[in-house]
Amino acid sequence: MRILVCDDEILIRELISDYCLSEGYECDTAEDGDIAISLCKKNNYDLLIMDIMMPRMDGFSAIEEIQKFKNIPTIMLSARKEEEDKLQGFDAGIEDYVTKPFSPKELMARIKVILKRYKKTDTICVGNIQINDNSHEVLIDGKVIDMTSTQFKLLKLFVQNDGIALSRDKIIECIWGYDYEADDRTIDAHIKLLRSKLGKYRDSIKTVRNVGYKFSYEEK
Repeated sequence: MRILVCDDEILIRELISDYCLSEGYECDTAEDGDIAISLCKKNNYDLLIMDIMMPRMDGFSAIEEIQKFKNIPTIMLSARKEEEDKLQGFDAGIEDYVTKPFSPKELMARIKVILKRYKKTDTICVGNIQINDNSHEVLIDGKVIDMTSTQFKLLKLFVQNDGIALSRDKIIECIWGYDYEADDRTIDAHIKLLRSKLGKYRDSIKTVRNVGYKFSYEEK
């Protein structure tokens, strides 16, 4: 599980990060909303912890921008206890609202509850692409896309390894198994067909010269 903590106070970033690491979570930090947006475009996070009052871009604006390309469960942090702020946060789709000063142990308990809740879902989301393991469906911009079983497995493999270059041998191993015999042209043909199903997001599957392919979501 990977968590992004966005807060302009370095002591709070370090405190939360230390507790997350002690619980076995990976943790990245950002000091403002702009950096958080940039990190969310590059990486996949299971949870976002976002402060409200920050320089350059406040937490509400950052969440709004992030939600345009990724759906990440969010805990909002704030020194403000006004009901209006809480309601605005929940209207924006956050999962929880924690006021400062806070107990790190209580925050970790809330994190565990949210991660457990989302772990039960069978849907993988990256931007406007949704992969549902349970129904074996792929939705792009909310529309169900007809895919073969192989195309579904390939897309899921790529999304789960977002940003990681996969060799053709690795792709064969993960999709068909060790004993499957296929040449590069066979794999390339499957990738070509998968790209066609992704429509305007086809360029999210990139060719890595002398290696294979990697997935890197490109917002359209």
